[in-house]
Amino acid sequence: MLHAVSQTAYRIQVSAADAGLASGHGILWDSGVVQSASVSGIAYAGSPLEAEHAYAWRVRVWDEQGRPSGWSGIAHWVQAPVWHARWIAAHTVESEEAGDPLPLFRRSFSFSRPIVRAVLYASGMGQDELRVNGRKVGGRKVGNDELAPGWSDYRKTVYYDSYDVASLLRKGQNTIGILLGNGMYRVLRTPGRYTKFTGSFGPPKCTVQLRIEFAGGEVAEIDSDSSWKTHPGPITFSSTYGGEDFDARREPRGWDGSGFDDSSFDDSDWRPAVVVDGPGGTLRPESAPPIRVMRTYMPIKTSQPKPGVLVYDLGQNFAGWPAISVAGPPGTVVKLTPGELLNNDGTVSQRSSGGPQWFSYTLRGSGVENWRPRFSDYGFRYVQVEGAGTMAAHGQARVLSLRGEAVHSSSRNVGSFTSSDERLNRIHALILRAIENNAQSIFTDCPHREKLGWLEEAHLLAPSMLYDFDFAGLYASTAHNIADAQKTEGVKMGMVPEIAPQYVVFDPKYDVFNDSPEWGSAAVLAPWYVYQRYGDLHFLAAQLDVMRRYVAYLATRAHDGIIDYGLGDWYDIGPGPPGFSKLTTAGVTATAIYYQDLRVLEKITALLGMSDESHGYRLQAETVRSAFNARFFDAALHRYDKGSQTAQAMPLALGMVPDGERTAVLNVLVEDIRAHQDHVTAGDIGYHYVVDALLDGGRSDVLLDMLERTDAPSYGYQLAQGATALTEAWDANPASSQDHFMLGDAEEWFYRGLGGIDVDLSRQGAERLLLHPAVLSKIGWVRTQYRSALGTVVSNWRRGATRTEYHFEIPANTTATVTLETASPAAVTVNGLPASKARGVLTAKLSGANVEMTLPAGPVGWPLGGPKATRPVLSGPTLQLTLDPGSYHLSAANPLENRP
Repeated sequence: MLHAVSQTAYRIQVSAADAGLASGHGILWDSGVVQSASVSGIAYAGSPLEAEHAYAWRVRVWDEQGRPSGWSGIAHWVQAPVWHARWIAAHTVESEEAGDPLPLFRRSFSFSRPIVRAVLYASGMGQDELRVNGRKVGGRKVGNDELAPGWSDYRKTVYYDSYDVASLLRKGQNTIGILLGNGMYRVLRTPGRYTKFTGSFGPPKCTVQLRIEFAGGEVAEIDSDSSWKTHPGPITFSSTYGGEDFDARREPRGWDGSGFDDSSFDDSDWRPAVVVDGPGGTLRPESAPPIRVMRTYMPIKTSQPKPGVLVYDLGQNFAGWPAISVAGPPGTVVKLTPGELLNNDGTVSQRSSGGPQWFSYTLRGSGVENWRPRFSDYGFRYVQVEGAGTMAAHGQARVLSLRGEAVHSSSRNVGSFTSSDERLNRIHALILRAIENNAQSIFTDCPHREKLGWLEEAHLLAPSMLYDFDFAGLYASTAHNIADAQKTEGVKMGMVPEIAPQYVVFDPKYDVFNDSPEWGSAAVLAPWYVYQRYGDLHFLAAQLDVMRRYVAYLATRAHDGIIDYGLGDWYDIGPGPPGFSKLTTAGVTATAIYYQDLRVLEKITALLGMSDESHGYRLQAETVRSAFNARFFDAALHRYDKGSQTAQAMPLALGMVPDGERTAVLNVLVEDIRAHQDHVTAGDIGYHYVVDALLDGGRSDVLLDMLERTDAPSYGYQLAQGATALTEAWDANPASSQDHFMLGDAEEWFYRGLGGIDVDLSRQGAERLLLHPAVLSKIGWVRTQYRSALGTVVSNWRRGATRTEYHFEIPANTTATVTLETASPAAVTVNGLPASKARGVLTAKLSGANVEMTLPAGPVGWPLGGPKATRPVLSGPTLQLTLDPGSYHLSAANPLENRP
């Protein structure tokens, strides 16, 4: 079998219809044959495209021997609309308290011609549920998108969603219905209910535009305006923090046109909608993937701690809502109180998650009724039910079933990790659930008491999260929120706040929670991590001005190269309760992050061809490095600052350590970890760099020992306390959130360390994919898979008594550098032959106890039918080429035992 499959050229064609591609006529753009190995980030360069028109495209490629593939299948996209619809509301007066029922809106219309295409565009403030002829709209499966549109600074950006609704329309009478929720757009005072903060962008409102294309080419448009009608709805209370109340008796039957003949619905008591101004932000298509019900949890236990009180244990802490089926008399109120933990008496506790918060449903009284909240979610494992029992009783509602619906981003899962060590597998699951639970339309810090986009996690956890999920869309949304939040004037011009969107602005007394370099640097570092994984230079270039302004702002805060303000290593393990950094001087973390920003900007500007600017950032970075070492490094003790794990790890991971000192500084870090009996002391900021410093320094043995601890502080202790998602504090403190992902950096080690998969598209050639598994004697086997931008990478190994067997799969159009640590480098085999003689091995060299090889992609030849196109979507063109990977089986003597 031949190897070294690579792409040498491509050709892309775009037309206004499938027929144009098939016949070769009506081509709007033909790239011609372009000699390039690029597989993404290629911009359309044809004639101008028209708003709301559908386009088709296809691609073919040439391999390393100049042989063309067949044409791919055809993919599609629809251009964004020109907005004609007005914003409408039920009234224009804003209440300061959440007391009025949320409004319903409806519009009926009719047609008699066959439909070719129908696209519904909508934005409801703060969130919406769209219905067409009685059916919920959203997603590829009708009605499975939730909590839309995404959160933003509504005075600057308003997101809208696009849906293909042709299958929901019919000849004759049709109805569009809309329910609105508050979300982060409208957080009002809620007496008796939990509220993190208060702030409103205005009364609930929406804008809707339905474009219908008929056979024969005619077009009709149904826009929101004063012809729409509105009525108070059944949602009598909704708060993203306090919960949601729904009175089924208040829902007008058939209001959304669920009957076959809509003329039977009487809307004489509905009022005309009021045309109003929008929130002020520019309407933009949603960039983050839809939020959906991604998992369902059934109760594993039901208890009755008190008369009239039921508690359901769903077995998993997650973000979402309870869904119930009940039956009972009209007017009966069923109250659902969610929580992460239980009190000593078995009732639900909201100590860790913010309360009082609850959901309630008032029965209509018509047989079995199914309900779940629409616009308010929460983080919980347990649900306390009051007002209903499990058995039939006179005058009481009966719970027929209850389940938990996990609601989070539908971003595609792209990675998997498992090993022979069950504790490591459980830690992986602990981190993975926390990432899922906090991936909404923004990255939230926790899914209950705050729900805010604290930015440090967006960059610190990027190397970990991007192994698990395709978060390119969510990071694009995050970058836009950061740009909107950046200060554009005054003494803080260029500053990026710690939270984006910045719904909370702290008083000057607490300004440290508005501005900290370790948080704001997400403006620079998060896009860079995304570029390393996806290689989209257009995305990187789009963030450049925000990055420049932020680093220029940090320069104004530096004194002799040192930045000495901010939160520091938040939640580290020192004397007293967690919070501000205890073990590491704030200037260490802030200045090291500043240095990292400068080095990243040096690389970005070089990639964009700005050599003079790149040189300037390099000089700035060297100045900061020198100042940092002069201020904090004790050469005699090989120690930074006070010698904390964070202080030692950050300069190691960032390349700030003086020449010749790396080994000694690493040893001091290891000594501190050993002195703490292999416990972590680093906090939110530092732990990321501890993982990187140990991993890059070849000390995966130390990381394993840290992860094997089962006493506090450790992941193992969290598991021992019953945690099912990563907790905010290392010791699983029940007063802290039980669902944070800010300490989840071990996830990177699972993939890049144990699996050895290191993808970085900022590097060139065979350095873009490195495979260097850490084989440890305490672990029998590891299996990892990562669907990267290059293609799917597989790295598996199994350690035997004397030899370790490896299995690697390398994507087509890719060459990987493989490094194995082995006691006998000369005895490595590849597919049963010595490495120097095996087919497909491009180079092989020995270096001490390592063997390093370059291995190309897999067998020559195209899959039947040529490259494959993905399913078309409305938001933009997508197409993926599928080629066979290179598959290699390697065998090597076990590595020498790790140093003590």
